[in-house]
Amino acid sequence: MLKEAVHVQRVDEAIVERLRGTAPWAAPGRVCALAVELLPVTGASVSLCVGGLPLRIGASDEAAAGMAELQTTLGDGPCLYAAGIAAPVLAPDLTAVPAVLRWPVFAHQATAAGVRAVTSIPLGVEPVCVGTLDLYGAEPGGLDGGDLHTALVLAGVLTSALVALPRAQEGAEEGADPPGGGGLSGLTADHDQIHRAVGMVMAQLRVPADEALDRLRGYAFARGRTVLDVAHDLVGHRGSLYAD
Repeated sequence: MLKEAVHVQRVDEAIVERLRGTAPWAAPGRVCALAVELLPVTGASVSLCVGGLPLRIGASDEAAAGMAELQTTLGDGPCLYAAGIAAPVLAPDLTAVPAVLRWPVFAHQATAAGVRAVTSIPLGVEPVCVGTLDLYGAEPGGLDGGDLHTALVLAGVLTSALVALPRAQEGAEEGADPPGGGGLSGLTADHDQIHRAVGMVMAQLRVPADEALDRLRGYAFARGRTVLDVAHDLVGHRGSLYAD
């Protein structure tokens, strides 16, 4: 027990040391890379939950980014569930009955893409959840013991960074902010397109926001695209939900 406690402390110290000096806007990507390095997972992503819509702000690779975008498009998955209950969600086997019954479409799509396990850790201070750290595994198996503790520490560090984002530009050193500017708006700029597209659908169909988002999601999923891609086309007047 003592040896395990010492190991956990060393991991905590290593995480803090590796992330020290990281600009808040860069923390999501750095945490995702560190999660893959420290944990038995193949990918990681970070999403903010804005108005019930998960917005990806970081990922370890394209595959992990795809899992985050899939949940945004479907409006379903461990990410949204963890955000909703503000508690960790462990899905050790997406082919098992509990996961298949809870997220049938996501489970099918994820396993087809080579993901068999997901762990979603809420970001925030209970009971407020501002987003999730999502960890993906190619083989069945959940995080437990020291690994789960490490995931929680990473989520805690990330939460602190996100809380600091609105003040990122105040007194920041030259080069400390990303090209598009600091703060949450800099990280979610692309995803603002979704909200603009939802507004366009609301105006065209005279439907409430929830129904407009569902129409957008359904259109994207039916065509094997992400809701973000479709939103970009609509806002850029490069397509229509009714063109085909």
